[in-house]
Amino acid sequence: MNHLKFCPKCGHESLLWDGEKKWSCSNCDYSLFHNVAGAVAVIIKHKNGILLTRRNQDPKKGKLDLAGGFVDPKESAEETCVRELREEMQIEVDISKLKYLASLPNIYEYKDIVYNTLDLFYEYEVANKFEVQLELSEISETIWIKISDLNLEEIAFDSQKAFLKNYINS
Repeated sequence: MNHLKFCPKCGHESLLWDGEKKWSCSNCDYSLFHNVAGAVAVIIKHKNGILLTRRNQDPKKGKLDLAGGFVDPKESAEETCVRELREEMQIEVDISKLKYLASLPNIYEYKDIVYNTLDLFYEYEVANKFEVQLELSEISETIWIKISDLNLEEIAFDSQKAFLKNYINS
């Protein structure tokens, strides 16, 4: 984050990072906040199994992940779940059947920028397993896995590891 040096307001090389969430310009007193980004993760559940995706891009390319993504402006977390599942796997979900479970902080590093996120976890139960049409730019495959067979070391993000550890034991 220290590599951002030029103030977007006055243009001077006077932008200073506070190490957590704010850049300040020592020349014109401009402040730029790097606030927490909202993100969702959806556990698609069928009986004793869940659907995981394998990441096809960095960060954590090749690791297992829950379907989801960042909340867009003017979008609810539930609307994000619906949009992301449609975009990533071409599946339509009933927004009223999404069940909020928990939230956890996370860190998402992308192109040398560290984003602090608040990951909101949802569950969506399905009556039958289904085949998925993938958005290959984001996901290389989907895997139905028994909850009891889940290896947390294969999971991409720390917030999901922590959440799934509790989910498995509940």
